[in-house]
Amino acid sequence: MAGELALDTGPFVALIDRSETAHQACVDALESWTGPILTTEAVLTEALRLLGPGWQPRQACVEFILRGSVLLVPTSIPALRRAAELMEKYADLPMDYADATVVALAEEVGTDHVFTLDRRGFGVFRHHGSRPFRLLP
Repeated sequence: MAGELALDTGPFVALIDRSETAHQACVDALESWTGPILTTEAVLTEALRLLGPGWQPRQACVEFILRGSVLLVPTSIPALRRAAELMEKYADLPMDYADATVVALAEEVGTDHVFTLDRRGFGVFRHHGSRPFRLLP
């Protein structure tokens, strides 16, 4: 597959933590993707928190970005504004900030491909409010 892929927290953690049940499915999805993979600082922060206090898994997470496996995209002011709009729109789910930045990033770069384990949220979220996202794995 080609084009950009927006990376959410769940697969990021599963790729690093081999004990995660979705680890192999995420590895397989990552290996089948040929385009750039993008994420946000909010996703990185959430992944680092979920990986726990040990330095080794957190270091692996940071190294994933430093190696260029994933491109860390800074949140622009328009993307921050859009994230706030999205969190208000999907407050009943609720949509957290990391998810909102992933949707805003996907909209900003024009992709509808999202790498997520959150089927409940991303199954409801819509690209520019109309089109469903294509979810991996």
